[in-house]
Amino acid sequence: MNPEERIKALIHIIEKHNHSYYVLNSPDISDYEYDMLYKELEALELSHPDKKLSHSPTQRVGSIVKGFDTELHSQRMYSLDNSYNKEDLFEWVSRLKKVIGEVPIEYTCELKYDGASISLTYENGQLIKALTRGDGTQGDNVTSNIRTIKSIPLTLKGDYPSFFEIRGEVVLPFENFKKLNDLRASNGEEPFMNPRNTASGSLKIQDPSIVSQRGLDCLLYQLAGNFPHVKTQSEFLKKAASWGFKVPNTAKKCGSIEEVLEFISFYDTARHELPYETDGVVVKVNSLEFQAELGYTAKSPRWAMAYKFKADSVESELESIDYQVGRTGAITPVANLSPVLLAGTVVKRASLHNADQIEKLDIRIGDTVFVEKGGEIIPKITGVNFSKRPLNALILKYITHCPKCNSPLHRVAGDAKHFCLNERDCPPQIIGKISHFISRKALDIDGLGEETVSLLYENKLIQSYADLYTLNPMLLIQLERMAQKSVDNMLNGIEASKQIPFEKVLFGLGIRFVGETVAKKLARSFGSISALRAADYESLIAVDEIGDVIAKSVLAFFEDSYNNELVNRLASYGLQMELSNEFKIQGHKLSGLNFVISGVFETYSRPELKQLIELNGGKVVGSLSSKTSYLLAGDQMGPSKKAKAISLDIPLISVEDFLKMIS
Repeated sequence: MNPEERIKALIHIIEKHNHSYYVLNSPDISDYEYDMLYKELEALELSHPDKKLSHSPTQRVGSIVKGFDTELHSQRMYSLDNSYNKEDLFEWVSRLKKVIGEVPIEYTCELKYDGASISLTYENGQLIKALTRGDGTQGDNVTSNIRTIKSIPLTLKGDYPSFFEIRGEVVLPFENFKKLNDLRASNGEEPFMNPRNTASGSLKIQDPSIVSQRGLDCLLYQLAGNFPHVKTQSEFLKKAASWGFKVPNTAKKCGSIEEVLEFISFYDTARHELPYETDGVVVKVNSLEFQAELGYTAKSPRWAMAYKFKADSVESELESIDYQVGRTGAITPVANLSPVLLAGTVVKRASLHNADQIEKLDIRIGDTVFVEKGGEIIPKITGVNFSKRPLNALILKYITHCPKCNSPLHRVAGDAKHFCLNERDCPPQIIGKISHFISRKALDIDGLGEETVSLLYENKLIQSYADLYTLNPMLLIQLERMAQKSVDNMLNGIEASKQIPFEKVLFGLGIRFVGETVAKKLARSFGSISALRAADYESLIAVDEIGDVIAKSVLAFFEDSYNNELVNRLASYGLQMELSNEFKIQGHKLSGLNFVISGVFETYSRPELKQLIELNGGKVVGSLSSKTSYLLAGDQMGPSKKAKAISLDIPLISVEDFLKMIS
């Protein structure tokens, strides 16, 4: 069967399974089998772009990725970079101008609402789908619950697009939160701790009738996609309001960063009078053209910045300090505090980070300490109220031995952390490494979690992640909390992990400093575990963004006979130790060439173009410079970027020109 025929056959098969899954509520294949069909179609379409069909499931929002109600976002939902002072904002503006040039920039300021992020899809004016943010790539389908929120229109009015996504925040107004807790108190139930967690939790309730009683609200503020007739963020907000959406009524267009700072200063105080929880201001470049030109980093849009309000601070007593051991052997001191209410939650523990931080704070047992939440989420100790220090308070001496295995701790000069080097026999390190291996971004093994890993380790059934593939079902069924269904789910998940792509396996090995992105770069550069194992220092640092520290860490990992034994065992069990052909470097036609991608493209998305460049040995960079080889230009590209490319004598090429380069 040729590629064109196989693509058509896969589309037919996948749509049939979609009907069984969504309409009949009777899936006839497993999630894993479905994923494999879907990935095969994606790979074929990438290799044969001229055979891609507009009605392909890969071109539709909401294709199933994994699990009963988990779906891919059509476009990633990014998080925002945070700033806490005006210097951060001025630095951000400087970065903007390096890309778009010395041109006037307008901004929109919107309050940063503290709730649950949501993405709504509308087709022909009807709400058809609602996804939570999830991990940014995929989220839970909570449409039935979202339909109960009265501020979300089920049918639109006006000149709305025929199909689009709009994103915003589901929030619980303070008034409704109080009513809800009053009702719970009258029924003898525990009150909810804060509006944010209540809003987020409400979206996961299975009974929509309960959700409808929660009094949730929703504010929409971002379009996903390109809309030629909308030129600015402020214009979009007006358009969205005319279509029937509830948009932030506090949003303001600002002509300078000084106006932005005035907005922030005002709401730093006025936020306490607002009907919703807010924790900052989101500052956006107003021009959508400039937004497209600026693009995204791996985690965040370059055209937006969240200015976080200073967190509330409370006092609490330091009762004791525990020392936690991470999977890398890093020791983290954790303060045990007298319970105190902070930003809507009861705080009992806070990280002290390292020995230097303890010394800097001059913190002692029995001290009254100041506690706040970093980013309104993670509790941290910011200081000591020395006026309340007990007379007998002793200077803290940092531990010298591991609290779990009693091995001497080691500290490298220049490193803030102390480490336990006993990685073979230190229980938290072993459990941590296995838990990392099975995590979603690594092998993503269903039926396994950290608690189960601990249970298996404590019962001496596993000592490493390789041992997962030799588990005896007869021994598993004898464990506490292990019913036959649980055992079957675990073993099926372990078996399915043998098809997880090589780059995820590489990430799962837990090589220090090799995160998800680095693992992908190493996988695509070397292609297999054997090639990576044979790599020398020079070949490692030749890989884009691989420096001295990472290179030495990779070399050290493969110099260890125990690690090599684990890798060999994984290979013998059938795990993917080589990159599949569609993701391997297909050639070196673009080797040494740097590309900037700008504008809007009809045939390909930006991620697809980036992938094609990288698969052919090229590199995608964020901004134009004398080192840029080509500007891959689409529609609606900013005039300033074009002018800069011309001034630097950088060739502008179309998608057609680019495809000829790699053909």
